Amino acid sequence: MPVTEDIRESAHRHEWWVSTTLADTLREAAEATPDRVLIVDGDVRLDCATLLRQADTLAQALVARMPVGSVVSFMLPNWHEAAVVYLGATLAGMVVNPILPSLRDHELRFILDDADSRMIFVPSEFRGHDYAAMLARVVTEVSDPPEVVVVRGDGHMPYADLFRDSGTGLRLPQLDPDAVRMILYTSGTTGRAKGVLHSHNSLHALICQLRDNWHITPGDRFLVPSPIAHIGGSIYAFECPLLLGTTAVLMDRWDADDAVALMTAHRCTHMAGATPFLTQLLDAARRAGTRLPDLKVFICGGASVPPSLIRSATEYFDRALVSRVYGSTEVPVTTVGACTPGDTDHAADTDGRPGIADVVIIDGEIRARGAQMLLGYLHAEDNTEAFDTDGYFRTGDLGEWVDGDYLMVTGRAKDIIIRNGENISPKEIEDILITEPGIAEIAIVGLPDPRTGERACAVVVPDGSPPDLARLHDVLVAAGVARFKVPEQVVVWDALPKNDAGKVLKHRIRAALAEPN
Repeated sequence: MPVTEDIRESAHRHEWWVSTTLADTLREAAEATPDRVLIVDGDVRLDCATLLRQADTLAQALVARMPVGSVVSFMLPNWHEAAVVYLGATLAGMVVNPILPSLRDHELRFILDDADSRMIFVPSEFRGHDYAAMLARVVTEVSDPPEVVVVRGDGHMPYADLFRDSGTGLRLPQLDPDAVRMILYTSGTTGRAKGVLHSHNSLHALICQLRDNWHITPGDRFLVPSPIAHIGGSIYAFECPLLLGTTAVLMDRWDADDAVALMTAHRCTHMAGATPFLTQLLDAARRAGTRLPDLKVFICGGASVPPSLIRSATEYFDRALVSRVYGSTEVPVTTVGACTPGDTDHAADTDGRPGIADVVIIDGEIRARGAQMLLGYLHAEDNTEAFDTDGYFRTGDLGEWVDGDYLMVTGRAKDIIIRNGENISPKEIEDILITEPGIAEIAIVGLPDPRTGERACAVVVPDGSPPDLARLHDVLVAAGVARFKVPEQVVVWDALPKNDAGKVLKHRIRAALAEPN
């Protein structure tokens, strides 16, 4: 396994790793502060006692239906029920598997099959998409399908049914803080998503790092518009409220004007998100005539974070420390930014200092290891090339050091496009489109975009009549691909640039497309 003995010893010595779990923390919080609000979801206020009661009931239902250690998936918006599922699965000793609601049949089918999920929670409908109908299709194509539970609607098993005759009185398991408790899927450069495994302790270490570097104190309030199926959204919504004494204010649909209103009403102190979130929040705050005086920290990550945006936000907001950060699902929050008052240059021009992660640059590539890193991938063969002989995770990103210990990400060796904070694997899209008539060759590349950070561009070598954007859209949607992965631009070329071995040189494609006409 990637976690080495020296990492293990250091993690215990610094108390980043402990002998307890989030389940213990929930029980303690319900006893000590039963009325403290953990989650705000519209008019719903979920306090410690209520969360424990609902999570315990759900845990009983899960233990009655499946073996301890089974995978429980949820594909939910930022709703309070997701916290109940997350904690219920935790109490029951299950492995929780958050899945992005933006995914569709193609991706969902793969994840459920690959993870051997035993139960999945979905909304009946959200943003015009019929999830109940999608699951009815998908489960017929999964070799050993999970039980489907529908939240806030009808179809399959209603969520409320799990809270009736759930087998109360069943003994819940004793939990191991080093055991796998979460599996998250990340877009792979090979076209096959990989299951990233985290333990109670790897997530505990991550939360300790945030506490020590992002000025988080009990009573602070996070606005959480980022999907709770991402590592970021999940920790702000589910982990920080219990481990750090915060409150999570959930948004299930991003609207910058609504975000400003929520942050003002709830006096939110923290927010994290990709470039579009910060850009739009800043514009909305200006429209509303507020400088968000309660905001202490805004953490901005993902692709293409303009230094000028960090400076503008720092100058406008009353007291907020605004900083770039760098990380991944595998090694979350690899750097913690430059969250020191007066250090705007490092916050804007670099991706910040490492926190508890040990970061090195070897042959230009950023490599990292530490107490918050993944236990490994679900499939052991995926670990082979992902880690070097010293246990460092090979990020595939390029970087350099600035002023000694500030990291600057200079490029991305991995062929991933980050659009609105969502990862797109170009090969997945290429593999589907290459079979279409009229396409001899195709390359999907990411280009800078002021609105979304990056946009996907399809460069096509035609075989006959070249396809237009509408055709590519229809083909991918019909294949069950999430809409955010559909290219937003099509360019037709006579040939793709390649090296002597025939490999497509995407850096040359990006450079050519970036040149002014």
